[in-house]
Amino acid sequence: MTEIGFYHLLRTPLEAALPQLLVKTLERGERAVVKAGSEERIKQLDDALWRWGPSSRNDSFLPHGTTADGNGEKQPVWLTAGDDNPNGATFLFLTDGAESGALADYARCFALFDGRDEAAVAHARTQWKAWKDAGHTLTYWQQAERGWEKKG
Repeated sequence: MTEIGFYHLLRTPLEAALPQLLVKTLERGERAVVKAGSEERIKQLDDALWRWGPSSRNDSFLPHGTTADGNGEKQPVWLTAGDDNPNGATFLFLTDGAESGALADYARCFALFDGRDEAAVAHARTQWKAWKDAGHTLTYWQQAERGWEKKG
């Protein structure tokens, strides 16, 4: 079964929180797929990842690609609106309420949701119940002042 972590965004938007989680993923030597609900949203996340990082640092580039870029097998982070995994990723990031029919293909899944959006919170609760009933291992993380706090 896939280990699924719910990440409750309270302090920063997805565009700020996602890059930090992806950096930690890459530091662990893992590859990631980021799935969003639409190609338009993929474009927004792609733009955010290109702009990510302090402007004073030269090492803040976060390598990633999309279908428009090609060479999916070479990309450490793949952005998609589908269930494709051309880079052989073991980590899946679901954003904006996206669903995946390929959870079993990943060791870990990160379900990120906006805590200021009542519909997103309700959807996360529905996902929690369905994935718990399916036998997945679930954890819940809440964004706090000093980073992520694991909650009971």
